[in-house]
Amino acid sequence: MLTAAEWEIVRLTLLVGGVATLLVVPIAFALAWLLARRRFPGRLLLDGVVHLPLVVPPVVTGWVLLLLFAPAGPLGRVLAGLGVTVLFRWTGAAIAAAVMALPLAVRAMRLSIEAVDRRLEEAARTLGAGRGRVFRTITLPLSLPGVWAGAVLGFARAIGEFGATITFVSDVPGETETLPLAIYAALQRPGGEATVWRLAAVSVALSLVALLGSELLARRSGRGVHVL
Repeated sequence: MLTAAEWEIVRLTLLVGGVATLLVVPIAFALAWLLARRRFPGRLLLDGVVHLPLVVPPVVTGWVLLLLFAPAGPLGRVLAGLGVTVLFRWTGAAIAAAVMALPLAVRAMRLSIEAVDRRLEEAARTLGAGRGRVFRTITLPLSLPGVWAGAVLGFARAIGEFGATITFVSDVPGETETLPLAIYAALQRPGGEATVWRLAAVSVALSLVALLGSELLARRSGRGVHVL
């Protein structure tokens, strides 16, 4: 049985992961569509930047976010003018999780969009359908399984985020202490093994459910966007 404090950690983790997923989905889909359907100068560079969080140390990503959102940073000054701060707040943890989840979501969505038969879209246009209608009635419905798979996979990545989060917003109990940070903190305490076991079991269960859900959604598209 989890303690009340541990249930609060689980609740905060789900909140951060859920908000991060909501932030990621529209951005990831727009980037996936752009990379899948458009050819433009700098496309390869954009592709590399999008996937950069997968290969650079998460601490570096957290450090860059800290530079951007610090009071003297470009985004931090804008938020400060609005009376908003994300440092040492759960909202900052959600931003860090979203950045780390973005590459996985983009990849799943891009593969799904590329799998849509362009001949169906061209046939609809010859029948008088505009680009917007073709997108709403053909492209989006056919790529939707991959979009959902990307969203669930991004959620799984978000709830497991550690390095960028602790660098960007630190470990503040009740505010930024998600499951990975709580497990790490428990490992540093004498006699914290029981807490580690309980929180690790919850973390593994949540991640496994999310991964299986992503795989099932991906297989519905009938194309190669599987993650397992």
